[in-house]
Amino acid sequence: MSRKYTKINQYEKEILQWKSEGMTNREIAQRLGLEYSQIHNWVSRYNERQRKLKAGIVPRKKGRPRKDSEPRDIVAEQAYIIQRLRMENELLRDFMRSMGRR
Repeated sequence: MSRKYTKINQYEKEILQWKSEGMTNREIAQRLGLEYSQIHNWVSRYNERQRKLKAGIVPRKKGRPRKDSEPRDIVAEQAYIIQRLRMENELLRDFMRSMGRR
């Protein structure tokens, strides 16, 4: 038996409207042809997001951040490379002086 996947976020406006009208999660689920637990979990997650936004907590994306996704990471990496190259040049210059070459 194949499984039917539904993007519940596409029904966000309808769910919120029906909740404001006083419909229960079970009634909303029956109207949309979804399971009660799907509606219950979505409403819980939505309410949690709204509480965090009111409290001033910025929602973060889930998962591991990409290595080079942020410009500040790129700038920091470039600064590190420049510092390393300057140290290398300084060491080579000191070595050349100690060997009697300019």
